[in-house]
Amino acid sequence: MSPDPLVLLHGWGMNPAIWSSLPDSLAAGRERCALALPGHAGAPWQPDWTRLPDWADACLAQAPEQAIWLGWSLGGLVALQAARQASKRVKALILISSTPRFTRAVDWQVAMPEETLAQFHSTLLEDTNATLQRFLTLQVRGSDEAPKLLKQLRLALKTAPVAQPEALGIGLDLLRDEDLRGPLPDIRQPTLWLFGERDTLVPAAVAKRITILHPQAQVECLQGAGHAPFLSHAQAVSELIHGFLSEVVS
Repeated sequence: MSPDPLVLLHGWGMNPAIWSSLPDSLAAGRERCALALPGHAGAPWQPDWTRLPDWADACLAQAPEQAIWLGWSLGGLVALQAARQASKRVKALILISSTPRFTRAVDWQVAMPEETLAQFHSTLLEDTNATLQRFLTLQVRGSDEAPKLLKQLRLALKTAPVAQPEALGIGLDLLRDEDLRGPLPDIRQPTLWLFGERDTLVPAAVAKRITILHPQAQVECLQGAGHAPFLSHAQAVSELIHGFLSEVVS
């Protein structure tokens, strides 16, 4: 019997090409199924897909019947929701630079200020491309290899149609409003959380909170990495994922 495939979900504004530089060893012989988020890279978009469950449903419709799900940033939030909605279809979760809540709250200071997303919202319709470029710059800030990573992200962005502005706007709403901290203990699938020590969008301090909220999960923090450790520290990320899958998935 062949091993379960690996579903890959990119982050806000990006596309599946972002995964092209991942080492082949990461999947350990598994089929890689890189999906586009709703309205991204030419993927279908419906104006009434305004909730996180809608996005999870859209991705589940494209995904294999059973798979391991790997999500980066917003893709991680969608993967978490998919695991809640279709627990038998999601055998394990790998969440890279993601968090159950992306913006600050009184009891959740380990997050970006809501004003950061509000600024992107205000400029999105005026100049979509400039907004995406600013977001790419934030993603590499703090990383050991920021210029190289920024070039990689920009190249990946050019390989597919730009996401629809409506989808980008709803994606920002999800990053601003969604809060999966409460349901997190109910996620029973084996889960690996990976964080970057220098991430400016999802602070590394989230890792400690995850060990409390999701105690059955494995949590790792990569030194010197920013928001895209699978690019800047590809070998280390590959080894962590390979080891995790070897232990928890047959």
